[in-house]
Amino acid sequence: MSEKLTAKDFASDQDIRWCPGCGDFAILKQTQMVLAKTGANSDKTVFISGIGCSSRFPYYMNTYGMHSIHGRATAIATGLKKTRPDLDVWIVTGDGDALSIGGNHLIHLLRRDIDVNVLLFNNEIYGLTKGQYSPTSKQNLITKSSPFGNDTKPFNTLSLVLGAGATFVARSIDREAKHLQNMLIETKNHEGASFLEIYQNCHIFNDGTFENYTDKALQKRNTLFLEDEKPLIFGENEELGIKFDGLTPIVVNRADVSDNDLWIHDSKDKIKANILCSVVDIDEKFPKLFGVIYENKLAKQKKEKLSVSNKEYLNSVIRGNNYWSI
Repeated sequence: MSEKLTAKDFASDQDIRWCPGCGDFAILKQTQMVLAKTGANSDKTVFISGIGCSSRFPYYMNTYGMHSIHGRATAIATGLKKTRPDLDVWIVTGDGDALSIGGNHLIHLLRRDIDVNVLLFNNEIYGLTKGQYSPTSKQNLITKSSPFGNDTKPFNTLSLVLGAGATFVARSIDREAKHLQNMLIETKNHEGASFLEIYQNCHIFNDGTFENYTDKALQKRNTLFLEDEKPLIFGENEELGIKFDGLTPIVVNRADVSDNDLWIHDSKDKIKANILCSVVDIDEKFPKLFGVIYENKLAKQKKEKLSVSNKEYLNSVIRGNNYWSI
C-alpha cells in the first residue's frame, strides 16, 4: 500500500516567480492541499498550461506537466486525455489565454465534455505583458493599451461556458481559502469537463478590482455564496433575498416575504443556471455569484452508454459478413 501524500509532496523544488502578494500563491497552495486531501497519485496527475502568469503553475507542482503554447493548453489536454484516459488532467489558464487566444479551443473542449478540470485564473488584465486590457476587463478601464478607457464590453464568462455545453460551472475567489478548496474538490470530483473560474487579484496591474467581494465591509452586500437547496439570501445581516416575479429575478427584503417564496438554488436546473449567469451575475443590483452554478451529473452516464453503443457497432462492422469487391 502506497504512503498517503501530503500537500508538501505535491510542491516542486522550483523557486516561485510570481510577484509577492499575487493571488496565484493562494490557488497553488489550495490545489496542492486538495490533491493530498483527495488521495491523488502524483504519477497519474498532469497540469497543462498555456501562456501567462498563471501558466507557470506546472513548474511548481511535483506532478507531470507541460507549459505549452498560447491558448492551446485545452487542445493539448484534449489529446492527452483521449489517449491516456487513466490520467487526472488539469488545465491552468488565464482570462487572456483561455478567452482570447484560446477561446475557440475552450468552447470545443467543453462541447465535447472531455473529462478534464479547467482552472481559469481571472484577474481581468494581461499581467505577464505588463497590463493591457483583457477580454474580461471592465468597460472604461484605463490600461496601457486603453489610455482613454476600454471601449469594449467584457465577456460574460459563465454564460459563455454554459452555452458551450459545460457540464460543471463554478466560481471561487483567491481570498476565500476554504471556499476555494471546496470548489477545487467539486471540480476534481466531477466526471466530464469541469470549469472553475477563480477571481484572482493582480495587485501590480489591476489591484483591487475584486475589492467589493473581498473587503469585509462590502462583501456581505455584494456576494452570494450558492448552496444547493438553500434560498438565495445576502446582505449585511442576510436581510435581502432573490425571488422570481414571473420569469424575472428581483431583490426583495426578507421581512416583506416568506422564505418559501425565495429562489431555492438547484445546481441541476440549467434554465435557472442560465438566468443566474445572464441576468443575476451581470446586473449590479444583484450580488456576485460564487459556488457551483450548474452541474449535470447524468452527462457522463449518457456518454458511456453512447460509447458502448458505438463500440458494439464498430465490432459488428469488423466481425460482420458484409464486404465488397472492387
